[in-house]
Amino acid sequence: MQHARSAYSYQRRCAREVIVGDLTQGGVVIGGQHPVVKQSMITCDTMDTAACVQQTLELVEVGCQIVRITAPTVKDAANLENIVRELRRLGCHVPIVADIHFKPEAALEAVKWVEKIRINPGNYADSKKFAVKDYNDEQYAAELFRIEQKFTPLVLECKRLGRALRIGTNHGSLSDRIMNRFGDSPLGMVESALEFARIAQKHEFNNIVFSMKSSNPKVMIECYRLLVARLNDLGSGWNYPLHLGVTEAGEGEDGRIKSAIGIGSLLCDGVGETIRVSLTEDSPREISVCNELLTQIPLLTHRTEDVQELALSYDPFNYTRRDTPEIRLTDGVNCGGEQTIRVVVTQATWDIVAPRIRPKDDVRPEAVYEDLNIYEIDPESDFTLNCGNQLVTVKDETRLPAIAAFRLLAAKLNRLGLTNPILLKDTLTLTTSPLQPEVALLRAAVVLGTLLADGIGDAILVRGEQGAGQSLRLAFNILQAAGCRSFKTDYVACPSCGRTLFNLQTVTARIKERTQHLKGVKIAIMGCIVNGPGEMADADFGYVGGAPNKINLYVGKKPVKFNIPEADAVDQLVALIREHGKWVEAEV
Repeated sequence: MQHARSAYSYQRRCAREVIVGDLTQGGVVIGGQHPVVKQSMITCDTMDTAACVQQTLELVEVGCQIVRITAPTVKDAANLENIVRELRRLGCHVPIVADIHFKPEAALEAVKWVEKIRINPGNYADSKKFAVKDYNDEQYAAELFRIEQKFTPLVLECKRLGRALRIGTNHGSLSDRIMNRFGDSPLGMVESALEFARIAQKHEFNNIVFSMKSSNPKVMIECYRLLVARLNDLGSGWNYPLHLGVTEAGEGEDGRIKSAIGIGSLLCDGVGETIRVSLTEDSPREISVCNELLTQIPLLTHRTEDVQELALSYDPFNYTRRDTPEIRLTDGVNCGGEQTIRVVVTQATWDIVAPRIRPKDDVRPEAVYEDLNIYEIDPESDFTLNCGNQLVTVKDETRLPAIAAFRLLAAKLNRLGLTNPILLKDTLTLTTSPLQPEVALLRAAVVLGTLLADGIGDAILVRGEQGAGQSLRLAFNILQAAGCRSFKTDYVACPSCGRTLFNLQTVTARIKERTQHLKGVKIAIMGCIVNGPGEMADADFGYVGGAPNKINLYVGKKPVKFNIPEADAVDQLVALIREHGKWVEAEV
């Protein structure tokens, strides 16, 4: 199986064109040779026509090309007519997507008024109960027939009205049928989407976009890679475009880093035709991150026709950290082997931050680059190593971009039978012109996050961010977002939408204020139940909107407290954390 034409030389995937809306009236084309399309979602109540129109206009003003609106009920779906009519009256022809969960009847109403429908195969025809059941082939076939009966009417309406359809699976909301046969896995997500796509193809409907979203960038990357490989194997008629996104990425630096790792890694492999950066912030801010991320991709990749194509040192579809020996990095600090991935800084950064480090600080430099015994290699040249315990890295100013260069280095070491630990750098080109902090963050997250998701790297060095303290913090935040190291509380926070039952930004800030000192604890903050139980499966605790002004609290995916008044919910979350032995008092 292969998800990209080359791991070393950028080549964009050839995806079929999907038309969303009337091209003479502001519609867009996803796929083909068209630029990557930017999307976002409004956050207000779908029954509030004026607010929906205003938020849509604000998104369009900053460059959003497709706007998604939730339609949780038939009544909400019917009001899309009023929203779209008012937008068109105001001269706004941006394509509108109806976001559907649980209710096929809402989809059949929404398809009358909007240019695109997004359905989630995990809950379009199923209600998730986390039931454990062994399906024999006959029972499984019966389930597929039941799904076809429910999904076919929407397919036929999309075909008749010229609509587009996104088949969007979520890691947190696979059906019990898929979970029991394939598990909560990338394979399960891919199979869930293909089941619905086969029904669409049966009726000769191909105006389809796929998405494979997860709050874990590493899982998200594996899902899309596996999907592309499966589509390639199925043949030319299956080259549907892909919508990329890390769901529930959160806010601030953490949300941007997670999104850059997941989306950026795939874009650098030539995969992805439309993107959404999901932040727990005002929606227009998502578009500025999309713009900056898309600007950086050509600078981090380029077509290199004569690069040597070697067998990969990693499995693109199953994460495994590259096997290396443990070596001494500096006094009291080892890297490689079973050691955590280490953070290296330059001497200049060390001189500034070292005097500020307190004895119990988790964010601290672990080695100085200039002091290391390190062998710098141009991976395109032949080299020899006599010792497998030698730390290696890519030499600065090599011809290849950083991602390709480090992949080629790992592949050459593998071909030589060497397992030397590798120091990753976010950039191989030193510049006297400092990058803007938001640019440095995205570049470092894409480069280092991509390689870490490949399982490559035993230590990292951030140099693109020239602020000393900022570069140190960025390195640790990238390791946390990539799931390689835990030095602080981890949050899974969904972006707001019309289904949200409380103010996500306010509540997230309130929860962080109380819990951000809980190193290693993972807390999910979910506005509603749609993705809640599943996305929280690997979280320690969950805070979920159950009804207006009412909160349900979870331990993992199990609800333990219901209908708590919102005013008391954060206190009760803290009490729940105490009850399960995860609470410590914050140090002054």
